[in-house]
Amino acid sequence: MTVKKITAKELHERLQGQENVMILDVRANEKYNEFHIEDSHVESRNIPKTEIFELEENKDKQLTLPKDREVIVTCTTGNSAAKCANILDRKNYQVTLLEGGVTAWRDFLKSLED
Repeated sequence: MTVKKITAKELHERLQGQENVMILDVRANEKYNEFHIEDSHVESRNIPKTEIFELEENKDKQLTLPKDREVIVTCTTGNSAAKCANILDRKNYQVTLLEGGVTAWRDFLKSLED
């Protein structure tokens, strides 16, 4: 199956519409703690990509992610998140990739300030 994608602008519009979203940030804990997508309508989770890659090797490994709702996956630029999203998709999670990752999100927020 092809993983769905969402742009930073589309995510922002959803949040402006007060839609609750879950975001899975697959960057290292330190990077996540420095900056991650926050909003009153965001449930943010940080599971480093290495843990998600382990899902492929360890079939019994489980994540604390819901399978019954959309999870938006992000990283710094979107490359690692794309790999993680594909793994999660194969494990029957409802995943959507944030195009351009946290970098695109920051750039979009900056464009709103200009």
